[in-house]
Amino acid sequence: MQFKLLVAFVEDSSTEAVMKEARRAGATGATIINNARGEGINKQRTFFGMQLETQRDVLLFVVEEHLARKVLERIAKAGGFDEEPGKGIAIQVAVEDAVGVAHQVERLKGKVEEEL
Repeated sequence: MQFKLLVAFVEDSSTEAVMKEARRAGATGATIINNARGEGINKQRTFFGMQLETQRDVLLFVVEEHLARKVLERIAKAGGFDEEPGKGIAIQVAVEDAVGVAHQVERLKGKVEEEL
């Protein structure tokens, strides 16, 4: 079984909704890194000229490759990534090898066969 790594940078207020949709799409869990900081094309500033930064969460999903695109699309929709700049971003990266995922393989065998 092959896997993909999905990395999503989301507003902390969207984390729960994104996690819920990722699970519905087949993700078995994630590692969540709280309070990351991001910067887009245009820096946001307050009226005092200071930077206004919103806190982000980084969600790391190791997902079976046949489910990865579906999970990616669902988290993008849940996070509203394409609705306006700065809402979030997600990427998908091929995983060459992984250990510690045997429990996921057993749980996903039936689901992946249904998807194919």
